[in-house]
Amino acid sequence: MRRYRYRIVVSGRLGETSRAAFEDLCVEPNDANTGMTGELDQAALHGVLNRILGLGLELVALSRQDDEPNAKRPAPGRDGRV
Repeated sequence: MRRYRYRIVVSGRLGETSRAAFEDLCVEPNDANTGMTGELDQAALHGVLNRILGLGLELVALSRQDDEPNAKRPAPGRDGRV
């Protein structure tokens, strides 16, 4: 399965116990919400969503950060083009 970078935002700030449930993601407070990012395939994404549901958290946003599967991309040149 292909892995993509996802950003997931839940309402509120997660405590230490809740953050531990998402140790496979980068968890960062974002104002009154908490943002989580990580490289996930479809099965892992559904697992994260199930954890959110199981903890009774409110999902605020879910977005895929790139349209291409994670692969090494060439660095852009000085003019910003690849």
